[in-house]
Amino acid sequence: MPELPEVETTRRGLAPHVEGRRVVTATLRRPDLRWPIPDEIRQILPGQRIEQVRRRAKYLLLDTVAGSALLHLGMSGSLRVLPGDTPVRTHDHVDLALDSGQVLRFNDPRRFGSLLWQGAGEIHELLAGLGPEPLSDDFDGDYLFALSRGRSAPVKTFLMDQKVVVGVGNIYVAEALFAAGVSPLRAAGKVSRERYQQLAEQIRRILGHAIDRGGTTLRDFISPDGAPGYFEQELSAYGRGGEPCPRCGRPLKQAAIGQRATVWCGTCQR
Repeated sequence: MPELPEVETTRRGLAPHVEGRRVVTATLRRPDLRWPIPDEIRQILPGQRIEQVRRRAKYLLLDTVAGSALLHLGMSGSLRVLPGDTPVRTHDHVDLALDSGQVLRFNDPRRFGSLLWQGAGEIHELLAGLGPEPLSDDFDGDYLFALSRGRSAPVKTFLMDQKVVVGVGNIYVAEALFAAGVSPLRAAGKVSRERYQQLAEQIRRILGHAIDRGGTTLRDFISPDGAPGYFEQELSAYGRGGEPCPRCGRPLKQAAIGQRATVWCGTCQR
């Protein structure tokens, strides 16, 4: 599933072509994706000017005066800005025709993505209760330390809780834990303030670098211009179970934590 850097890469790719443009028509080739597409997409969005393309967690929001189209790429979704006469392919489920003559097209083979509506001045229930953005000033080691006290769940599970911090998925939490030398098995409440400061710094550094590199290409993700991301080539832990640790050379361990594959070094991470 695309993680925060992939979604942010998509946002940055779309914004120059979409912001300031008016939606002329909304073509829905099916009534649902993961959930039913609400009537507002067809009835309210056309005629609206897209003021801004925002990201909240792994969701993209097309903001207009009347409200926001709320998009999630799911496991295989992609958004492209194309010439208006581009032939429709299989799994091209949604077209938003723009006054530029181009079309914003949502393709989603597995249909785990979503297209929803958030009214002006409202917060959609999927966005309510989310934790801070990991690249914002609200996220740091002191915040993680305070929130983790008394928690017995593994620190990896703690960091992947969207109520704690958004968008730090399986790939990037594995990399951050490796970089900070923290075992994913350690109870969240047993991690010190100093080590949480290191973890927060590494999360910010790794996410920022991954965004600069265009995200991570795993399975289906490609950026809006069709180019793959390149951060995958630099992964130190994720997906490398049994391979030598980049630091000590011992085989990296692998196990399931919270039903997610987890890789770490039993020597370098404590």
